[in-house]
Amino acid sequence: MSTLSRRHLLAAGAASALPLLPGLAWAAGTTLAQIKASGELRIGCEAAYVPFTYRLDGKIVGYDVELADLLCKPLGVKPNFIDTAWAGVIPSLYAKKFDVVMSSMSYTKERLERVGFTVPYAEASQALLIRAADADKIKTTADLNGRTLAVKLGSPGQILQEKIAASLKSAGGSGFKEVRTFDDHPSAYVALAQGRVDGVLNTLATLAMVLKDAPGKYAIVKGMGGDNWAGIAARKEDTELIAYLDTQLAALKANGAIYQLQEKWFGFRMHLADTIPALG
Repeated sequence: MSTLSRRHLLAAGAASALPLLPGLAWAAGTTLAQIKASGELRIGCEAAYVPFTYRLDGKIVGYDVELADLLCKPLGVKPNFIDTAWAGVIPSLYAKKFDVVMSSMSYTKERLERVGFTVPYAEASQALLIRAADADKIKTTADLNGRTLAVKLGSPGQILQEKIAASLKSAGGSGFKEVRTFDDHPSAYVALAQGRVDGVLNTLATLAMVLKDAPGKYAIVKGMGGDNWAGIAARKEDTELIAYLDTQLAALKANGAIYQLQEKWFGFRMHLADTIPALG
């Protein structure tokens, strides 16, 4: 199972466990003064999610790490990333093992009910990987009529392809020629390179790394599903901390610093919504 799929499944279990945590509704919020006094902002992450947070030569590095440096600088504190199994990341947040979770945590209805979120700092939408030679032929979902799509078994892309297929036919199209299911995304990328499929669905950030590792070979088509983003998660009661982070993220968008980091780690600038998406 891919890291992405595992994260979606484990998050549901972690969220359902939260009501069992004692004192959750009456907990006092952590203040900025307390964080300043400690000298650090403790950040929970899964250090196995390239390029957000991962280990390189034994050190946790990535887009999130460099962004956290910028967020912490005005407070005069250092970010301290704590590697945590994704299954326990939200319960560990409420157990106060760290102050926030910063590891490309996307917005879901269940998570919004359990944690406080900042505004978006990264995209988490589904996109389509195609061959670079087909960039002029496949620009929107409508161009997928009569084409063969690849998805990973159990991935969000497998669910999304059903919606895309339905929308193609409702618009009078023929729909996909075929949908091929693979046990992992790398196998699907090989099939794409060999011309056995016309596109592969996966998250935008993950596909950006595929482009970075194979320059000139592939292209990305956005807008395959509803837009979604990732935010920094904190305990519901830590409103002062969330407000601070929102202010800093807005400043980094205004001065362009966050986009410079995105170009470094992903190879492109992300579209970031100014508010948390409303999820039904």
